[in-house]
Amino acid sequence: MEERRRATYKVNRDVLDEGDLDEMGEKSDTKPSLCDKIKDSVSCTGPRVKNCMLGTFPVAKWLPRYAFREDALGDLVSGISVGIMQLPQGMAYALLASVPPVFGLYSSFYPVLIYFIFGTSKHISIGTYAVMSVMIGGVVDRLAPDSNFEIWDNVTNSSIIDSVSRDQERVRIAVVVTFVSGLFQILLGLVQFGFVVTYLSEPLVRGYTTGAAVHVIVSQLKYVFGIHPKRYSGPISLIYTVLEICYLLPQTNIGTLVVSIVSIVTLILAKELNAYLSKKLPVPLPMELFVIIATVISWQVNLEKRYGVDVVGDIPSGLQPPALPAMSLFGQVVGDAFALAVVGYGIAISLGRIFALKYGYKVDSNQELIALGLSNSIGGIFQCFAISCSMSRSLVQESTGGKTQVAGAVSAVVILFITLWIGSLFEDLPKAVLAAIIFVNLHGMMKQFLDIPALWKSNKIDMLVWVATFILTVLLNPDLGLAAAIAFSMLTVIFRTQLPKYSLLGQVADTDIYKPVEDYDKQVPGILIFRSSATLYFANAEMYQEALGEKSGMDITKILSIKKKLAAKRKRHEKKLAKKVKKELKKNKEPNSEHQKGIAIIDVDNDPDLSLPRAIILDLSPVNFLDTVGVKTIKSIRRDYGEIDIEVILACCQSGVVESLQAGGFFSSNVTKSCLFYSIHDAVLYCQSAKTKNQYDEEYEQEVRAGIHIDRHCVHP
Repeated sequence: MEERRRATYKVNRDVLDEGDLDEMGEKSDTKPSLCDKIKDSVSCTGPRVKNCMLGTFPVAKWLPRYAFREDALGDLVSGISVGIMQLPQGMAYALLASVPPVFGLYSSFYPVLIYFIFGTSKHISIGTYAVMSVMIGGVVDRLAPDSNFEIWDNVTNSSIIDSVSRDQERVRIAVVVTFVSGLFQILLGLVQFGFVVTYLSEPLVRGYTTGAAVHVIVSQLKYVFGIHPKRYSGPISLIYTVLEICYLLPQTNIGTLVVSIVSIVTLILAKELNAYLSKKLPVPLPMELFVIIATVISWQVNLEKRYGVDVVGDIPSGLQPPALPAMSLFGQVVGDAFALAVVGYGIAISLGRIFALKYGYKVDSNQELIALGLSNSIGGIFQCFAISCSMSRSLVQESTGGKTQVAGAVSAVVILFITLWIGSLFEDLPKAVLAAIIFVNLHGMMKQFLDIPALWKSNKIDMLVWVATFILTVLLNPDLGLAAAIAFSMLTVIFRTQLPKYSLLGQVADTDIYKPVEDYDKQVPGILIFRSSATLYFANAEMYQEALGEKSGMDITKILSIKKKLAAKRKRHEKKLAKKVKKELKKNKEPNSEHQKGIAIIDVDNDPDLSLPRAIILDLSPVNFLDTVGVKTIKSIRRDYGEIDIEVILACCQSGVVESLQAGGFFSSNVTKSCLFYSIHDAVLYCQSAKTKNQYDEEYEQEVRAGIHIDRHCVHP
């Protein structure tokens, strides 16, 4: 193999400190005032107004440029396919949200149209989503449990559930939490808070969605077995629900179980057939059409009356009139609404960025917040529950040729047609079939358990975040689990900054490159170069000082203590000698030139300690900010080591760090920017060329021997 040709370069310049750089670069210290910034941000110009309008209404930007010939057919086919998927998924996820199935159809219509106008992602499918639905179901079951709607039946002499009143109240709660979550998203978008999603790392999101999928599966087991367990809420409610289901298994409805098994097997076979024929079929086979077959069979066999199989029930035709949510419930759902807002946005923007990167366009994170917020808040007025994007529908929308948001609008038209005219035909659809659809759609989420061995090999901290998020979500429910998972994830970041890697750097031979000495073993003689892999702030400031002492092999506290003892000893010796001379002067009553010479010159051991470095260079390149504790730490290091004649120099300081040092009072008449250097190599060259304190002391001794009196002392421990 031909050896790679190496490029070489030579640089001939002076050693530069920060002061030199400021002077050479003519750095300007003037910054725009707050009033100027506000004035500039609110100034109204034609181009700015136009950009603002196009940014707020993205449809006005891309729709006039819509390539009808290239994109129309793909969007039409994609929209119809996604609309057919929305039908069973909307009704199934409505059951997860503990509201009547028809409200899932409403949630698949209004929000999709609103996102068509305000959204910036071309490929994600907005609508009902399992994780969001199970979170809403948790809120609804907590505030409107079945026990609140028990009435006495005189015919059977037992209590029964008033399902009509219960469903009305649950819809009211779902609408309120959806509306408030939309308001949160709009507010966060207006204050440019789209970066909040950065706190939801990929391991956290995947662990959270997997944990939420477990909640979804457990919540649907009652429809699979045809039993009616009690509804539990709060932490560890999942465990109680599983125990309750196990206790009720002997009461399983055989007809419902058979329908569930047949539906699951049929849907899995259809999905595998789609995967096998994916390269031969232009459009995947819509396995959701199985819903129509199941409905026909249920209607013909009369599964509800003959075998006691639960069916969807009444599906009213038409749309609900708009109504304002109940303001009295806002305070009870504000925490859950914020969790919904963050989770829904996190899932949507993560998937949106994947498609944007794949197809080369940009997704505006803040506009996405506003689009989702308007979809939820306006949708709440029209009796919808909270929405996000579905991965399965988004993949179908992409694979069937969807190119723009028009595909979403077409799917909304399909749902509108079903809701207005043929929705009532699905009243005999067994709920077990909807549960089977949910199980099959969660197959992809269950595959996320394979993340654990992959993360174990690549990053054990990320694996710990994944596992902890999953456990917290399963045990504490999706709402509290999310907050606990974010807190745990942030703690791992804090711990990693508290436990960074400290290292001494050495010079790679014949270069200006400096690497850890444990790897290259080329330390610069007489100069110690110290680096921390994390920023310097209050949480690790003390450890920074301790690590510097450990790496340098110097106990600075002990050395300073010895120096103070020597200084005290010298002072006592001077006082004793002065008293002795004074007594002799009084005794002799005449000046003694020899004694005067002894007062002028005090012999002190002035030999340098060759085991100590003459300079310490602190490499601050990993430090992106300094708080007041960090500034005090650097001041303390420079002062303490300076007292034992070791000069402390800072290298590779970012502009924000320099500003923090200046604001923290680091610089003074004695400490200027001449102790800050642009690079480690500049600092090393300075240390190698500059006179040390010991060199000045040697010059002083020569001056004394030459008869020049200088009132100056130097003490070494």
